[in-house]
Amino acid sequence: MQKSLEKIVSQALTEDVGQEDLTTNTTVPPEMRCRARLISKDQGVLSGMKPFRCAFDLMEADIQEWNALEDGSTFGYGDLLAEFTGNAQAVLTAERTALNFVQRLSGVATLSRQYVEKIAGLQCKICGTRKTSPMLRQLEKRAILHGGGSNHRHTLFNGILIKENHIMMVGSIAEVIRRAAEGTHHLMRIGVEVRNLEEFDEALAASADVIMLDNMNIEDMMEAVRRAQGSRVVLEASGNATLDRVRPMAETGVQFVSVGALTHSARSIDMTLLIEHV
Repeated sequence: MQKSLEKIVSQALTEDVGQEDLTTNTTVPPEMRCRARLISKDQGVLSGMKPFRCAFDLMEADIQEWNALEDGSTFGYGDLLAEFTGNAQAVLTAERTALNFVQRLSGVATLSRQYVEKIAGLQCKICGTRKTSPMLRQLEKRAILHGGGSNHRHTLFNGILIKENHIMMVGSIAEVIRRAAEGTHHLMRIGVEVRNLEEFDEALAASADVIMLDNMNIEDMMEAVRRAQGSRVVLEASGNATLDRVRPMAETGVQFVSVGALTHSARSIDMTLLIEHV
């Protein structure tokens, strides 16, 4: 995880810095040190402290007196999230990259927490999806966990999920499930996405392990849950899972609600890094 994190943050720094931080290098003496304070300008759930710290470490900021809240902590407007001292040139150069990571990831964690709180008390979990920012999936998936959510498969490699386009290419739900079962090992569960109760019955009869109820209305979801009684199939609802609609979806009796919005629509949390000479 650490090497992967350093690679991602290093690429982000390279994108921002280019050949050098011309402004900082021409105005701030190389030996000067500073104290930095990360302050929230909003409320939310913290995530991204590892890439935040990593940005300064990669710039060799010689961070001392580090004190920060843990990922998953809740915070309010004006709260102190982290405080440290370091080389002023390095801190100033890494500042924007570090902030971009922690603001974005805290946004994902905050939205995840809002969804989790909406279904509090129900036997259902909120799941993130693969609708993540390119190259940031590992970090965004972790942010979902910091917000109290769960995760879907991380990659195409570690799970079979047969979707509408796969079914269209093969011709039938039963046949595509058969091919998937023959093409993998007995420990791999097979999921299939269905759009209506007719397709649900086909998937259930073909012994799908997981059935995703995609963009179904609440009444059809409830009927699918009723029809699945007595079987070991796992039911997941997806599509149009807004904050207003997610609790009625969960109340149908499905075990999971997958929410692409956790990552593709999360709003970054506004923060600022206040720096002073020491």
